[in-house]
Amino acid sequence: MDDFFIYLGLGFDHITDPRGYDHILFVVALCAVYTLQQWRQVLILVTAFTIGHSITLALATLQFITYSTSLIELLIPITILITAITNFFFREPRTRTMLVADKNQPGRVWRYALALGFGLIHGLGFSNYLRSLLGREADILQPLLAFNIGLELGQLLIVGLVLSVAFLVLEVLRGSRLRWVLAVSGIAAGMAISLILV
Repeated sequence: MDDFFIYLGLGFDHITDPRGYDHILFVVALCAVYTLQQWRQVLILVTAFTIGHSITLALATLQFITYSTSLIELLIPITILITAITNFFFREPRTRTMLVADKNQPGRVWRYALALGFGLIHGLGFSNYLRSLLGREADILQPLLAFNIGLELGQLLIVGLVLSVAFLVLEVLRGSRLRWVLAVSGIAAGMAISLILV
């Protein structure tokens, strides 16, 4: 059981480590158009991303699939850039009561499918790190499960922080939701471009 908590902590640390901020940046871009009142939509979105990265993390760690590390390192910032660009098409609801119900909101099925698909790419990025930790470990299923749960907990922490800051800016300080979305997405897009060009 001690090993379980070790790998859980490693998964949590990996996604929340500011030095490897690409995954943090993706989650921030993914949540940028949502408010705290839309936490159910965010939960579905994050679950879609988790399902995606869990699949490829498992397949790659168990060595059922192989891939080019340099290609994945390029694709991850591209997923951030695409997510940020989709946010630029965000439309502020006409009234506050339309936050969840408005069909122009980004809670459409395509956004969940995008999160699922991009999760598949990010899972391959996570697997590199996990495989280097496992080495010649005989039983990798328990470490794989623990690491994945740790990733999920870290991801939920990031989501909670983003939605809390959005609440502060939009509800407490009465900031413009459109400006918030454009500012956060613009920063994410700029950082993603710098990662692509490195």
